Amino acid sequence: MTWQPDSSGLEQIIQLLKESQSPDTEIQRMVQQKLEQLNQYPDFNNYLIFVLTKLTTEDEPTRSLAGLILKNNVRAHYTNFPQTVAEFIKQECLKAVGDSSALIRATVGILITTIASKGDLTSWQELLPSLCQLLDSENYNTCEGSFGALQKVCEDCSEQLESPQLQKSLEVMIPKFLQFFNHSSPKIRKQGLFTLANDENVEVRKNVCRALVMLQEVRMDKLKPHMSNIIEYMLLRTQDNDETVALEACEFWLTLAEQTADCKEILPPFLPRLIPILINGMKYSEVDVILLKGDIEEDEMIPDKEEDIRPRFHKSKVHSMQNDVQNQEDEDDGMDDDDSLSDWNLRKCSAAGLDILANVFHDELLPNVLEKLNELLFHQDWVSRESGILVLGAIAEGCMNGMLPHLPKLVPFLTETLNDKKALVRSITCWTLSRYAHWIVTQSQQNGHDAYLKPLMNELLKRILDSNKRVQEAACSAFATLEEEACTELVPYLHFILQTLVYAFNKYQHKNLLILYDAIGTLADSVGNHMNKQEYIQMIMPPLIEKWNSLRDEDKDLFPLLECLSSVATALQTGFLPYCEPVFRRCVGLVQNTLAQNLSYMQNQEKFDPPDKDFMIVALDLLSGLAEGLGSGIEQLVQSSNILPLMYECMQ
Repeated sequence: MTWQPDSSGLEQIIQLLKESQSPDTEIQRMVQQKLEQLNQYPDFNNYLIFVLTKLTTEDEPTRSLAGLILKNNVRAHYTNFPQTVAEFIKQECLKAVGDSSALIRATVGILITTIASKGDLTSWQELLPSLCQLLDSENYNTCEGSFGALQKVCEDCSEQLESPQLQKSLEVMIPKFLQFFNHSSPKIRKQGLFTLANDENVEVRKNVCRALVMLQEVRMDKLKPHMSNIIEYMLLRTQDNDETVALEACEFWLTLAEQTADCKEILPPFLPRLIPILINGMKYSEVDVILLKGDIEEDEMIPDKEEDIRPRFHKSKVHSMQNDVQNQEDEDDGMDDDDSLSDWNLRKCSAAGLDILANVFHDELLPNVLEKLNELLFHQDWVSRESGILVLGAIAEGCMNGMLPHLPKLVPFLTETLNDKKALVRSITCWTLSRYAHWIVTQSQQNGHDAYLKPLMNELLKRILDSNKRVQEAACSAFATLEEEACTELVPYLHFILQTLVYAFNKYQHKNLLILYDAIGTLADSVGNHMNKQEYIQMIMPPLIEKWNSLRDEDKDLFPLLECLSSVATALQTGFLPYCEPVFRRCVGLVQNTLAQNLSYMQNQEKFDPPDKDFMIVALDLLSGLAEGLGSGIEQLVQSSNILPLMYECMQ
């Protein structure tokens, strides 16, 4: 006989489910205790499946809650369920897959996949055939519920499905799924794959693109025979009117380019059509411009919001190849000049696609790019002009050889564009010029500074003092790149450079101040002891020490400032002597405090938080910079401090 609930027991359980939805924590605690007591009774789980699947007079949240409690019980105790209870639950799940409520169908699907993943699919032989059979139902709810359950099982039990015992099920399921690409319901169509290329439903198109990208990552061998059609489809979808669909499709080119050999073999015939599509995707949309406040040119007086300042991580001065690679990956690539659009978007994805394809095809890509570039760089519309400059930056690394003949004209053109009246054009131009910094410096070493280096440096320094914060940030970052390339070529201009950077100290808001420290530190690394002149020391040290004195020991803004001072101390050598004692003492204090906090934490983790060890690491780095710069001048300070025992403790 089919199991039937006892009416008073059923009432009690429904009452308990209602109470568990109360916001009162005391009631919730009481409900939790009762549930634990009820779990001692084997048929409690029968009551839960009964409420979920049969009690249609009850409200949906209560029924769904019964299913979710049952799911948790399955997860925790399924192996201890009596055989009769387990069988009853499985049979009721299959009957309720087509419930008229979408919430109940979804809950039943979750329960099915939990049982399948806990109880092993092979011991529920009838599950997959039954769900496949239910797909043929004329009833939409049954068809959709079965598809939902199958989708969850395929996600959660993928390893089991690949086993030899279940291979036959897959051979039945996949052709079955393919029949549904033309189903009248968009929700069911989107669970398919090679669906109609022009499906009118956005979610369907998006899911098709996403699935093809995933397949390409894991089973390129299966896609290869169809690649020509897939590429045609993706070319179409990358231009989709809906930007979310275009973004999913655009990911395809990134994934393909990462498989270099396949990309070189498959993509060349399509490049003349693909490159203009990617370049088109690199324009700011109208919404982007609004979000970026693209019409506000002067915002330097507006304080930064703290949430807009991304956390900075300490970069050790002790370099290794791996550090360099990691730092490059962590740095913004300038395609991220749009922080308020820090989410991945079509512009960034298109630019990244062009960049990576340039690194696969190199100069082979150029004819398709240059044709479009001429039109964009001299366009009346600033949004088009801006995207052309982004294109120039994106291809810089991969197409450098082919670009060489064009650079003598392009670099002066870009240097002049640093004065464009649109802030977003000025900021992207800073980034693009930084991508060609190596060529600019090499030319200057061979032919003198007047043609490229000096004009660029003058304009970048003006942009460092721009009235727009985004331009200040881009100019500071670009100048740091130029410093790394130019090194001692900058020595003749040190007075002018330091004058500008010191002026920026009083001008910058919080976020850009952190980038300014980096530009000063990089300058010190690049020109070394050429900075050790009294006039330079008197320019740069007072504002740095003023900041140093104004920051508390627990302020994370100390990180970039300490990094900057470490570079400056190494460069100034004995010129740093007048400042070294307070700096040395504070660094020792930071190390000592961190070790003390760590000890408290180790002794009582309930009471104390773990310390942020970056304070100690940055302080040790600055001590290392002091020792390097001062040489034997540091002996006195070491003797009168406990730094050596502290360092021994750090080594532990």
